[in-house]
Amino acid sequence: MRLAVALAMLLAAGQIQADSLRCGSKLVSVGDRAFEVENKCGAPTYRDIVGYTLGGYDRREYRVEEWVYGPDNGMLSILTFEGNRLTRIERKRND
Repeated sequence: MRLAVALAMLLAAGQIQADSLRCGSKLVSVGDRAFEVENKCGAPTYRDIVGYTLGGYDRREYRVEEWVYGPDNGMLSILTFEGNRLTRIERKRND
């Protein structure tokens, strides 16, 4: 019951996270490399470097980049990459 309420709240807010995104007949997933996503989905509508983060135990600095696709049926897909790996897929209603 709690899960249904939480999901309803996210949908009502117009934003939800997912582990995969369909690009035509192809699927991209968290963990994919940036070049794989671009091969499957094409160039993003918008691309922005939003900052840098430290990686796990190796203390390397990784670039954080957001790619935006859409709008598609009124929804934007916002993909976050850290160190050239897809770490988050967010769907947001285009207001």
